[in-house]
Amino acid sequence: MGEIKDGVIEETENKIGKVSIADDVVASIAGIAAIEVKGVSKLTGNISKELVAKLGKKNLSKGVKVDIIEGTVDVDLSLELEYGNSIKTVSENVQIKVKQAIESMTGLAVGSVNVVVSGIKLEKE
Repeated sequence: MGEIKDGVIEETENKIGKVSIADDVVASIAGIAAIEVKGVSKLTGNISKELVAKLGKKNLSKGVKVDIIEGTVDVDLSLELEYGNSIKTVSENVQIKVKQAIESMTGLAVGSVNVVVSGIKLEKE
């Protein structure tokens, strides 16, 4: 794939030129994919689904750590889930969706998607 310089993945050059992807972009892709999974309330340290809908999906890399080594991405996500959902099921769905989103949008291979459930959102009565 390429090498990383100052948070940017340097892709190999093709006939037209070079493509570079910032690691923050990969983190944002992971955050957007995670927040779209049913049962996820928010990324820890980030805005909720309701604010995402109002503001547009900006700054969704908080609560996401991305390590890219030799073209392989390892992602760590910290999430708050909605009460009443299966933690195991929601976490597995997040892993699948994040992996698919990163691989389809960047062409990078995903080595691991680690999910930490750091809270549960209780419904207001």
